[in-house]
Amino acid sequence: MDINKFKSVAVRKADYDTLQGLCNQKFRSPASMISKLVNQYVEYQALKNKMDIVDYKKHILKMDPKLIVIKENNVRTVEDRVKKNGRATSVKRRITRKIKRRK
Repeated sequence: MDINKFKSVAVRKADYDTLQGLCNQKFRSPASMISKLVNQYVEYQALKNKMDIVDYKKHILKMDPKLIVIKENNVRTVEDRVKKNGRATSVKRRITRKIKRRK
């Protein structure tokens, strides 16, 4: 296995069981599900901080260009999902409501 592409992560047993349940329900591998969750959270935080996703990644990764993956083939951003579904305003409106509720 290429150590530059993959890393091991320790997860509590209860969380792993929950992850397995989610993966079985959505027909994903645990690695794909973790990647999806991380990317969604980064998108959410970028929108909350009124930053571009790439700029937010640069901010949290301390400007190390090797760590920044702009877009992987199997990961869709919020913009991609919106373009595909054609629901740009409803998605952004829903996310902004969540952000306002938390303040």
